[in-house]
Amino acid sequence: MEASSRKAKNKQRKTTQMDFEKMGGLIPAVVQDADTGQVLMLGYVNEEALRKTEQEGRVTFFSRSKNRLWTKGETSGHYLSVVSLHPDCDQDALLIRARPDGPTCHRGTVSCFEQPQQTALPTAPVSFLAELERLVQRRRQHPGEEPDSYTVKLFQKGLPKMAQKVGEEAVETVIDAVAGNVEGLKGEAADLLYHLLVLLTASGLSIDDVVQVLRQRHRTISAGERRD
Repeated sequence: MEASSRKAKNKQRKTTQMDFEKMGGLIPAVVQDADTGQVLMLGYVNEEALRKTEQEGRVTFFSRSKNRLWTKGETSGHYLSVVSLHPDCDQDALLIRARPDGPTCHRGTVSCFEQPQQTALPTAPVSFLAELERLVQRRRQHPGEEPDSYTVKLFQKGLPKMAQKVGEEAVETVIDAVAGNVEGLKGEAADLLYHLLVLLTASGLSIDDVVQVLRQRHRTISAGERRD
């Protein structure tokens, strides 16, 4: 099912036009996490690598050291699944938005721009929510990886229990807010956001679905169309 879905998306993907002659046959390609916005790596593509990327839905580069096409993850299994491709204004550089299946860097870090055993690169707060959502989704899809995980146990208890936890955390958040307990409010709000992510995932929804509603409401208000 997943494979057929990926093939269907690949058929719909438009051919990306790039100016390969201008750059001597190779074009720099920056890979960005489609969910968190974090820059993952920089590679180079020739025309053949770009076509293979479009056709298979996985990022393929031209390796200058190996002098051949190289699909990221062909050895490690940590593929980069393509979400969208974006040429720059001169068509001599490419932004690839993708979803990583594991660490991107061969050193085991999320990004090639991070140093091992050092603090991760700073990202926007919403990026961590996307990262947390991805982990929650993985716990649901692969419960056997961490069977003792609190998230896995929540999914096992079912939707009513998850909804109950959201309600409990919402009440506790309100109590601390009204009481002026700032430190307590931060903790309860964190619990609320986490349990809401779990509930959304169990309901077949994501942060993006919620954001789309917010965007639509914002556009409506900005256009002066909202009626109270």
